[in-house]
Amino acid sequence: MAGWMWLRCVLGPCLQRIHRSPDQSRPDGRSGRRGWTYQPRSLERHTYSILGWASTLWSLSYYSSPLILCYLYRKGYICSSKLVPVSQYVGTVLVCLLGVACLRGWGRWKNSEYLQFISILEETKQNHTPANKKRLKCYDFDFSYWPVDFSWTDVSSPKLSKAGVSLLKPEPRLRGAADSVLHSVRTLPCHIISFLIAHSFGRRMLYPGSVGLLQKAMRPMLQQGQARLIEEFDGQRNKLVACDGNEIDTMFVDRRREGGRNGQTLVICCEGNAGFYEVGCMNTPLEGGYSVLGWNHPGFGGSTGVPFPQNEANAMDVVIQFAIHKLGFQLSDIVVYAWSIGGFTASWAVMSYPEIQSLVLDASFDDLLPLALKVMPDSWRPLVQHTVRQYMNLNNADQLLKYQGPVLLIRRTRDEIITTTGPEDIMSNRGNDLLLKLLQFRYPKIMTDDGIRVVRQWLGASSHLEEASLYSGYEVDDDWCVSVLQSYKAERDVLFPWSVGEDMTLEGRRQLALFLARKYMRNFETTHCTPLPATEFHSPWRL
Repeated sequence: MAGWMWLRCVLGPCLQRIHRSPDQSRPDGRSGRRGWTYQPRSLERHTYSILGWASTLWSLSYYSSPLILCYLYRKGYICSSKLVPVSQYVGTVLVCLLGVACLRGWGRWKNSEYLQFISILEETKQNHTPANKKRLKCYDFDFSYWPVDFSWTDVSSPKLSKAGVSLLKPEPRLRGAADSVLHSVRTLPCHIISFLIAHSFGRRMLYPGSVGLLQKAMRPMLQQGQARLIEEFDGQRNKLVACDGNEIDTMFVDRRREGGRNGQTLVICCEGNAGFYEVGCMNTPLEGGYSVLGWNHPGFGGSTGVPFPQNEANAMDVVIQFAIHKLGFQLSDIVVYAWSIGGFTASWAVMSYPEIQSLVLDASFDDLLPLALKVMPDSWRPLVQHTVRQYMNLNNADQLLKYQGPVLLIRRTRDEIITTTGPEDIMSNRGNDLLLKLLQFRYPKIMTDDGIRVVRQWLGASSHLEEASLYSGYEVDDDWCVSVLQSYKAERDVLFPWSVGEDMTLEGRRQLALFLARKYMRNFETTHCTPLPATEFHSPWRL
């Protein structure tokens, strides 16, 4: 029995923190915080440090392997006479690391806190009851060992999971059969290079948060943020399994019992390309009193996989299914809130689940391609276009146009990330293009050339004072605009696009264009990465 428990300690996960509920006191008798960092004993601490350095060196070797292999090849080390002694050295190192792991298990075996934890973990795996799950949630440990709380197959047929959820695809160009074959042969090298780019540095440039070294550097901050969510907000961590098999790390804060109006609404948060729910945009709706569900991209934090568009959509789908079937929310009670690149999964969600209450997009863009072209050499333009459209097609605007519900866009006036020239040129902010595409689709008779020109003037305003001056200069009457739109909706009650403004004067269309622009977009005078205050988080405008 003792040998079996020692083996469990050798193979068990790393324990980082112990959480306690408010009615439980700390074992050392101290007051204050409800949780504390797990304190390994000397042997476990030193062996963990050695294994940690080994893991870091392996990561560095992995990312620099092309350069290392080129160097070894040029020096003539890649040959049988050289590889045999190298393999012997590697084997010796692995045996030593195995011994270090066994010593770490011995140190854990001598620690009563770890023994209690590993016993609860094993019992929960064998019998996943609510009582065991509640006991296990008092511990923060390696998430790969966390038992599954919800799977996509619980509510959907496993036969449908092979291809994943549906995405909008770019329309193929029509070609003749012979021409198509010839074109495929000619573009084969481009396809191969695009694949290599997308699956190597391209994906890591687009989602730097998926890089293991960055996650290791941020680990203390992420652990602190997670402890805050669990201990101060009574957050519930859950593991979801998407239809592609990826495990998704989520955090849910339930405010429904507090009785407030906002607590009955669930805000699902979609983070940026280097954002994690532990320290990301979850905090904004939390401060506003909402129930909140945060999740990490595939490959981020405790989530597995890689963040390609298909995997991202699969993850978003299981998060929504979890909110409906396990948490008990209706789609009409859900608001999707996204920051930056999270606009892709957010727009996919409202496109696929049109009954969702509303959508809030903060510092997001219409299409990835213009931003990708900005950071790559001009000579790479055809290759970048093919790579983005084939492997990283974040077509936020196309997905957003499929949604009929309320939308709010938040534009950062000094945004340095989603501008194609620089933060000083506010007209190069791709949030402008997202607004224009949305208004042109929903109100085509209002957004004529003149309507677009007026909205562009409003978008180019450098301050709230200039915006107000332009608004009053065109003598926009808000009450009149609302009455016109309400009358049209009452008479026809049709889906977008609307034909309102078809028989209207030029001045009337200008007023409506400015009125709608100000209702659909709010400016926030800051840079891209500044956290959005709760005072700036508003429900989208409803007619």
